[in-house]
Amino acid sequence: MASGGAERSHGSRRGRLQTAALPGGIATKPKPKLTAGAWEEARALIWAHRRRLALGLALMVVNRLAGLVLPLTSKYLMDDVIVKGNWDLLPKLAMAAGGATVVDAATSFANSQVLGVAAQRAITQMRKDVEAHVMRLPIRYFDSTKSGILISRIMSDADGIRNLVGTGLVQLTGSLLTAVMALGILVYLNWKLTAVTIVVLATFGIGMGWAFKRMRPLFRERGQIGAEVTGRLAETLGGVRIVKAYTAEKREELVFAKGAHRLFRNIAKTVTAMSSLGAFSGVVIGAIGIAVMLVGGSAIRSGEMTIGDLFMYVSMIALLSMPVIQLANIGTQITEAFAGLDRIREIRQMATEDDEDAGRAALPAVRGDVAFDQVSFEYNPGVPVLKQVSFEAPAGSTTALVGSSGSGKSTLISLVLAFNRPLSGRVLVDGRDLTTMKLRDYRHHLGVVLQDNFLFDGTIAENIAYAKPHATRDEIITVSRIAHCDEFIQAFEKGYDTIVGERGVRLSGGQRQRVAIARAILADPTVLILDEATSSLDSESEALIQDGLKALRRGRTTFVIAHRLSTIRSSDQILVLEHGEIVEQGTHEQLLAKAGRYRQLYDKQYRFEKDQFINPGEDFTPEPELVAPRPVPRSTAL
Repeated sequence: MASGGAERSHGSRRGRLQTAALPGGIATKPKPKLTAGAWEEARALIWAHRRRLALGLALMVVNRLAGLVLPLTSKYLMDDVIVKGNWDLLPKLAMAAGGATVVDAATSFANSQVLGVAAQRAITQMRKDVEAHVMRLPIRYFDSTKSGILISRIMSDADGIRNLVGTGLVQLTGSLLTAVMALGILVYLNWKLTAVTIVVLATFGIGMGWAFKRMRPLFRERGQIGAEVTGRLAETLGGVRIVKAYTAEKREELVFAKGAHRLFRNIAKTVTAMSSLGAFSGVVIGAIGIAVMLVGGSAIRSGEMTIGDLFMYVSMIALLSMPVIQLANIGTQITEAFAGLDRIREIRQMATEDDEDAGRAALPAVRGDVAFDQVSFEYNPGVPVLKQVSFEAPAGSTTALVGSSGSGKSTLISLVLAFNRPLSGRVLVDGRDLTTMKLRDYRHHLGVVLQDNFLFDGTIAENIAYAKPHATRDEIITVSRIAHCDEFIQAFEKGYDTIVGERGVRLSGGQRQRVAIARAILADPTVLILDEATSSLDSESEALIQDGLKALRRGRTTFVIAHRLSTIRSSDQILVLEHGEIVEQGTHEQLLAKAGRYRQLYDKQYRFEKDQFINPGEDFTPEPELVAPRPVPRSTAL
């Protein structure tokens, strides 16, 4: 019989083509424009960290006031000490400048500490919030999104907010404050020269505003490209054995190189824009210098300014110009932060399963009566995967699903797990529509053993206890013996404390499968899903754990997808699916007697096992109840 693996791969491909408008798509909350959303996120972040930001701003004010002392003392140094010869004033000026320098350094250090902690706290909280939101998205979202993209959303995009709640925003405020103070002094010293300076700086400000508007989409695109490249790289590293087995290293190098060059071209554009701003800044500074030379020189000649006034004016021009020039760098950082907030906003606008659960009643207990009532489902419009499927699985019964690849077995299981919703019809649990139940409450009563079972990079004990984190070691050992894990676990030097590696790579396929079965036994579920639960086991290992599986199934509503039809003979009912429809339904004996589709599947596997597992020349006598009453012509078999 064909396994359900191909169907699952097709399902993933269909999921990637899925849209939010489809019944199986991702629901989204009402979504404002991204720019407005980013501002809303920024305001919330700033308000959440307002105390540290206020302290940082106060320190910044002191820092910038201290920074004014040195240029202010330059006037008295020139006019009173050097020109007038008042040398007694020199030590006082030096002490004032030295004290201001100490205050400047101390407040700068304190500010970086205060705001640095605030930024890291904000980044950590943002990562936690986004990760929590992503983990609560419907499973169909993960079928259509690469894991690397999600990692980028959680880690990289959140990192950019340091420029909002860290030094970036406060530096921007401090720069503007310094510029305002310096501007007041400049107007007092020479308003005509200051008017020329303002015109030049205003032109620069307009140019920066235009540049930031053009650069923000580039930063947003950079985050998207980076996420895609990371996603593909994660896939390649996760499937490195397949890559090497098919000598596809060069192909993966080319795929990564294309992505890296896309990222390079984007970064090159932003570097060009930044370089243009830098060059423009140099022109602005040069223009202001020329204006100071011409207008300031004329003012000294006419007696409107002293040499000290001009010296202080030049120092103040630096205090005015440099903060404005710094806006290019700070503004770029903040623009990048807003681009990251835009992308995070997209994720957080998606409705989670918790949002869907909000209006639903609690589910204290589940008996396990499961029924499908005229259920149809599509991944893509017009391509039905299930068609008007109806059946009942009473509490405590075992329902087996058989059929060729793509017949709808795994899709039916995904509906039982509430991973997808029917296009039409209802999935009933204890007589209640599954769409009206709190999913988290319902899934507390589920246990799952999949064909490709996932183990985390931890100890064997931790993986078994994943279903029940506070399980005792005795409980873990008990379920391991039922699943026949204990014998191979005890053979390891560290026993249950053996590290299994990423995805359980240090265990064989059969060992991983048995650990997954032990995990499901420990969960003590009401509804149990066994999707090719023994596919990774050899015949001997399978025979060992059949008793464990029978014990696990006892008293639970169980759904089984099995590769070997011999493993489902004891099922209370068998559903034969073809092209999304139930074409036969009954017990093993009933379906054999019908001589229909199930009989074809059984006879084909019977012949295969005879050819593959019986030595040439050895008599093969199957169990009497498994002998087909009438042979099925080969032309009608699969």
